[in-house]
Amino acid sequence: MHKAHFLFRQVFKFPSLREISRYSGKSGFVSTLREIYSPAADMASDGSFGEMHPKDLRSLIRSGNMHGRNTSGMCKGRTQANIAIVHKSLAQDFEKFCQANWGPLPLLYMSKVGEYGAPPLAKDSDIRTDVTLYSVYRDGTLTEKVGDLSEFSEQMKDMVTFYIGCSFSFEDAVMSAGVPIRNVEQGVCVTMYESNISCHPVGPFQCKMFLTMRPVPRDKLDVVYRITHHMPDVHGAPIHIGDPAMIGIPDLKEDHLGDLVEFQPGDVPVFWCCGVTTQPSVQSAKSSLAFTHSPGCMFVADAMATVPTTTTTDPADTPKVVQVSQEPLLYSVASELAVDQIHRLEKAVQADPGRRGISDLHIPGELLRCVLSLSHASSVAIITGFPCHTELTPPEENDGPPGAVAMAAMLQALGKQVTMVMDAGRLQLMRDIVEDCVQTGVLKEGVSVLPYPPTNGTAPDRELALQFLTHDGDVSRPKYDHLVAIERVGRAADGTYRTMQAKDISSLVSPIDQLFDVANEEIPGIKTTGIGDGGNELGMGRVQEKVHQFITNGPEIACAVQADYTITAGVSNWGGWAVADGLYVLQACPIHDRYLRRAVGFPRDSRKLLGSVPSLEREEKVMSVMIKHGLRDGMTAELGLVVDGLQFSTEHAQIMENLRTILGLD
Repeated sequence: MHKAHFLFRQVFKFPSLREISRYSGKSGFVSTLREIYSPAADMASDGSFGEMHPKDLRSLIRSGNMHGRNTSGMCKGRTQANIAIVHKSLAQDFEKFCQANWGPLPLLYMSKVGEYGAPPLAKDSDIRTDVTLYSVYRDGTLTEKVGDLSEFSEQMKDMVTFYIGCSFSFEDAVMSAGVPIRNVEQGVCVTMYESNISCHPVGPFQCKMFLTMRPVPRDKLDVVYRITHHMPDVHGAPIHIGDPAMIGIPDLKEDHLGDLVEFQPGDVPVFWCCGVTTQPSVQSAKSSLAFTHSPGCMFVADAMATVPTTTTTDPADTPKVVQVSQEPLLYSVASELAVDQIHRLEKAVQADPGRRGISDLHIPGELLRCVLSLSHASSVAIITGFPCHTELTPPEENDGPPGAVAMAAMLQALGKQVTMVMDAGRLQLMRDIVEDCVQTGVLKEGVSVLPYPPTNGTAPDRELALQFLTHDGDVSRPKYDHLVAIERVGRAADGTYRTMQAKDISSLVSPIDQLFDVANEEIPGIKTTGIGDGGNELGMGRVQEKVHQFITNGPEIACAVQADYTITAGVSNWGGWAVADGLYVLQACPIHDRYLRRAVGFPRDSRKLLGSVPSLEREEKVMSVMIKHGLRDGMTAELGLVVDGLQFSTEHAQIMENLRTILGLD
């Protein structure tokens, strides 16, 4: 008897290899697995398994002494694999399914028909006997758990085995970098959850993705992400960091597989794709017979897990984790190159040719956090309108609407639902502007323009705002993920609305600020952004004191209404351009693209967005629409190519050139 066999027979009392637990008539994949899966409760914690060679471990498994054992932490540094075994008639579709869902199903090896070994992964392996516990599916139903597939040898002559990377493989690399893996520390199995993320369907295969969750110290997020980013064959980098409810997991303590892992102070929930996804995917095909590993019971290969030998210095391939919001807790990711480009965009629009002192209001990093939040949004409402010309019709200035159109065009190109909100009295004006922007090709399709309050004569209050922002007043079901105000006059501390000269224009303004008030205070699912160039715009409340200090008439005009993200620019339209450009940068970043699509499906071709990136030609078309509808320069009231007293052909054109140079487009 092998020495290792003898040692472990003495220390642990293992069930017989032929112990078979049969499960039939269960209703629901998760509930079935939870009932039958608790291998980590007796997981070895003395470290002996960690130093064992995979060949010795597989020998132990074949002997019957490892039945149902969880393999997390075993054979450190070696590749572990999830297993799916399907009929040869389904093999081509399942291979394509893996390719379309590389995050949860990174294919390490696809066997030949009837092949029991996996030569690239391990010598002398036999998939019928080398996994501690298998799941058996008949017509899509999990019918039994077995410790050996030898009795199915005849059927397996017509089957193909898929070896799929497992996140257990990267745990040693992460710990070697000084990052604690809590489940290994605590001697328990990693926690697994079914998410609301749909895998990309192929043929008969379709399912929701399963995820593993590991608590990670906040100050180690970059380290963890960078290590696993370079290990795509074992699920790669995380696909979500933050609030589990955002991916369909309402409570970490409920509806889980594996064990509950204890959080330590400062830990953040980090989610990786999980190979348990093989099981609902195999079930979905409803074939007469199929097999998978049991959750946590992996095939342990001889091959070493691929660990990057050197740290990349390429900023395009170096991830940066950024906290986007605290409530709900959300982190996002982009490359260092993309982050730097967005910071440069933010700096470029701080140019202050009008000498207002806008740079004194600048909050560094707000553009990055804003565009990351918008990138994750599905539905965005844009608010604009500053009626500073009280003696003219229309009273609207031409700073604000062009920036709103620029953002709307990029958001549309990204497939997001876009709505605009306007005062009821000038609703038709904005609808006509939108229609003409569609006709000129600036917008690819129309944008719904809604009035607030919804009907003339309606007394706006918080309840009305709540109904406007949510479905049936339910704060857990917001209609919008993000509200963006650009050059929208904001409510001052005394309740009035004022121009830069402190002129009271309250009679021309609907209290759209209420939407920000209610979203900020009552609806965590809606983020808010304010874009302005003087401090009296909606959303500038976070810099109210600085407006008092640095802006002429500041104490009278300063907006008191806050936003989650406050973007300042020399001209508000420039802020809108920067937001559109920042969104383009993110979509052109493969690291962010993967995180955004949760590592399922295929990369977006960012070249298709080029037509929606702000350019001088596009903005000249927009300005012609503004002139057609009588929107004038806010400072001089000139009807022409002048915005905030600056000539479009010089100052504005120079900013546009600077922004496009940062993008590498001109």
